[in-house]
Amino acid sequence: MGKRSGSAVRNRNAQTPPEPPEPLRVAVGDSHTHMDMQTPAVDEIIAAAEAVGVTPLMQVGVDVSSSQWAAEVAAEHPGVWAAAALHPNEAPRIVHGDGAPGVEADDTDWAGKARPAGGPAGLDAAIAEIDRLAALPEVRAVGETGLDYYRTGDEGRAAQQDSFRRHIALAKRHGRALMIHDRDAHDDVLAVLAEEGAPEAVIFHCFSGDAAMAKICADNGYFMSFAGNVTFASADQLREAAALAPPELVLVETDAPFLTPKPYRGRPNAPYLVPYTLRALAEAKGMAEDDLAAAVAANGRRAFGLD
Repeated sequence: MGKRSGSAVRNRNAQTPPEPPEPLRVAVGDSHTHMDMQTPAVDEIIAAAEAVGVTPLMQVGVDVSSSQWAAEVAAEHPGVWAAAALHPNEAPRIVHGDGAPGVEADDTDWAGKARPAGGPAGLDAAIAEIDRLAALPEVRAVGETGLDYYRTGDEGRAAQQDSFRRHIALAKRHGRALMIHDRDAHDDVLAVLAEEGAPEAVIFHCFSGDAAMAKICADNGYFMSFAGNVTFASADQLREAAALAPPELVLVETDAPFLTPKPYRGRPNAPYLVPYTLRALAEAKGMAEDDLAAAVAANGRRAFGLD
């Protein structure tokens, strides 16, 4: 169970970790984190989070190996659950290989060494392993899947959409939440969900839409998971969306080690920093902290089938 590499991860983790926040009075979970990209050992990450009222943790896979790691960690630690999937950027890498037109191949979060094209058979094999993992009791979500048009060009989008549709089918077959990564692709994500038929629980990880998108999600009963970027000075549109999101559809996450909330933006994020985001959400929604925390905790249990 080795750590993943990447220049963005290394640079962030080299910074001084933020100070712990005041503990929450009502415990909430971190609905999306990547402990394999964080510097401390898993036991230390869990202990630091629990000390400020953040439990359980949802460890999220982005490719086959990190999804396998997530399932192993969840099986070994009672305070951790797992999500397994191929990230939208992973699908075109598998099919077309790193460096192909429309496929980003730099050393970022999980690209690693350049790979040759695996073609449709390569994607079939990868999704077959995600299918196996999704059946495990410790795996409570299929994710993060979805569409990301920021890093993938036209040539890679067909592979993304094929992968997304197949992950939707996996979530429905196994009765798991569908955890969606949606970047610069709102309309197509919503269209694919409508065409395929959404699973019972759909979570927009690191929700990035505006108030209109939040209303669409609310009307469809989709969960909106807010990360540390809701605290950024430039995030007025995101706070407007958060204000509109029904409390019974709100989740909170870190996406650690990324999206560290104010006042520690740019430093390494971790589950113990969830209280900063929860408090910013409560302010945006005009809710008491404890009331929102209670709603978020109940939403996490319902979304991931933990009741």
